[in-house]
Amino acid sequence: MMKIAPIAAALGRRGEEFEHVLVHTGQHYDREMSEIFLEELGVGEPDYSLGVGSGSHAQQTAAVMERLEPVLLEAEPDIVLVPGDVNSTMAASLTAAKLLVPIAHVEAGLRSFDRTMPEEINRIVADQLSQLLFIHSPEARDNLLAEGCPATGIHDVGNTMIDSLVAMRERIDTYGAPEKHGLPRGEYLVVTLHRPALVDGPLLAEAMANLAAISEVLPVVFPVHPRTRAALDALAIDFHPERLSLLEPVGYVEFLSLVAGSAAALTDSGGIQEETTYLGLPCFTLRANTERPITVSMGTNTLLGLDPKRIAEVPDLLTAASEKEASVPPLWDGKASERIVDVLARSLGREPVEQVGETLS
Repeated sequence: MMKIAPIAAALGRRGEEFEHVLVHTGQHYDREMSEIFLEELGVGEPDYSLGVGSGSHAQQTAAVMERLEPVLLEAEPDIVLVPGDVNSTMAASLTAAKLLVPIAHVEAGLRSFDRTMPEEINRIVADQLSQLLFIHSPEARDNLLAEGCPATGIHDVGNTMIDSLVAMRERIDTYGAPEKHGLPRGEYLVVTLHRPALVDGPLLAEAMANLAAISEVLPVVFPVHPRTRAALDALAIDFHPERLSLLEPVGYVEFLSLVAGSAAALTDSGGIQEETTYLGLPCFTLRANTERPITVSMGTNTLLGLDPKRIAEVPDLLTAASEKEASVPPLWDGKASERIVDVLARSLGREPVEQVGETLS
């Protein structure tokens, strides 16, 4: 939603050229993980809500395809934009491809090279079916070319996640989440953990034990994803030390306000690696790999591996992180959506689609 909202806004500003239709699959069905994002990002109600909800990967993919097909037949779009790497991304791509509708993939070319991750499969399928591939980092182009994608379809436009952050920055800065949660600004750790490799097994208990331990020296605030909450409940894990605060899911503005006011973030999420890079804050990623290596090479991200014991190192790693020189990647400037809409305009106008990047930066 953070990836598509600024594009929807950019399309809306050019209403004389475009009529866009927003479809919410409902894959993320918890209100705090879906509707609240739509409200806070100012997108408004979607034109179609498919209400897919939870299920296995196959069930979710099938449900999106079954419910999206009649929407596409009714709307008759010239092109379908699919963002990111979730099951809905792959399902929408498959549905559009079967109907011979051109596809544009936002955030194309990212690779962890770990096919045990469902997101990796989703990304690969979406990229192979897409005619327009919108990338936000140089290695994404290399990945796509190595997989046989034509260079003419690849467009370096920047990062629409950062567009959302830039657009909401004033609200984020004035929200005051640290003060509202009684946290010392610049002196606490924000945590998000939700990937199956970490939360669907014994590693979650070990991670929670280590978080409880480091909270004695560095306060920890942990907005708990619904998937992680279910795993905690199933394992009867109940950690409530005074300095480890487990929160219900929070909205986009509140969460980014927590991150912006923190000392660092600990995560297994992809997007937070990017947001902390833009904000210049240390990020410690509890994964063996990342599909966003530019956040490590240019940004503030450090890979810890899938090893909860390394959480204990975070207080010391913070000192090393403060000495690391980091910068914001090119075109992560809040204007990616405008570049995407420019490419769409040329493409749908049946004019030659020029490469963007240097010329539009």
